[in-house]
Amino acid sequence: MGTLRLLENAPLVTRNTFRVPATASLFAEARDRAALDELFGYASLRNGPLLVLGEGSNLLFAGDPPGLVVSIALRGITILERDDDRALVRADAGVNWNDLVHWTLGHGLEGLENLALIPGNVGAAPIQNIGAYGSEVGEFIETVEAFDRDSGELRRLGRAACAFGYRDSVFKREGERWVVVAVEFRLPSRHELRLDYAGIREELAAMSIDTPRASHVAEAVTRLRTRKLPNPAVIGNAGSFFKNPQVAADVATALKAEHAALPIFPANNPALRKLSAAWMIENCGWKGHRDGDAGVSAQHALVLVNHGHATGAQLLDLAHRVATSVRERFGVMLEPEPRIIGARFDGSPA
Repeated sequence: MGTLRLLENAPLVTRNTFRVPATASLFAEARDRAALDELFGYASLRNGPLLVLGEGSNLLFAGDPPGLVVSIALRGITILERDDDRALVRADAGVNWNDLVHWTLGHGLEGLENLALIPGNVGAAPIQNIGAYGSEVGEFIETVEAFDRDSGELRRLGRAACAFGYRDSVFKREGERWVVVAVEFRLPSRHELRLDYAGIREELAAMSIDTPRASHVAEAVTRLRTRKLPNPAVIGNAGSFFKNPQVAADVATALKAEHAALPIFPANNPALRKLSAAWMIENCGWKGHRDGDAGVSAQHALVLVNHGHATGAQLLDLAHRVATSVRERFGVMLEPEPRIIGARFDGSPA
């Protein structure tokens, strides 16, 4: 037998970065491989509702999660193979994401530096296809190892099978099916640094770095994120609450003609453009807004915050009103980035 930990009526307020109250009727945590094998044989893992919970940095509990809540807490990192040009790194789902970024840099591997300080665990990275400062994790993932609830088998999915999109993947679209166990990354020893996004060059200049290395980029990104985004350890939040919307190029051109200061970015699809959700939210007057303990950060308009005792339902209501105002003013629909538990973004029950 492994060390599978089972709890009934487990409080989740400390297991989500919004720090909103929620309760799991049944909670299971696997901390080693034997416990993981035990979990795979557990009947509740194969049937009924399931939520896989890491650090809870990309979800909002608008209600209690139904069914089983699972935490994969294995935390190993290893290099599976390496040559002069690149390496294959395997990280367990429970590894802290930022720790992995710095581990790879410390081992002379590049690629993840622009993703420094993104909150959460490795297991969540492919689900959301996390991205920041011009990079997305999907381009560096070679294989995701995940338990398939449909077949009851542990499977290995290559990059193509993961179907990565903008903040999207097969694991997100089929969230009830997959339990991510580990991720394998193909990382280069050297690659072209991405410096032309959201102030990285300016931050490097402020650091007096003329010839940057990947570690310098990670430090610049860390400084930028620390300065611009509220710390979840200080005030409850899940980072960016809304995705930057993608619209047809002609729609973006029309919006730019009407709102000259609106930032527009290229999208992966050349027919689309990405708009700044933060700019639109701020220009609707929401930055720094507060309703009781539910609010919009005064540091960054994309971030919803819990000033102390807000419920998930109160934060969701605020998100609805923010999105409605953006739609009415700009004709653009905003979509939430975090997963909403216990309700849908349109307000109906989940």
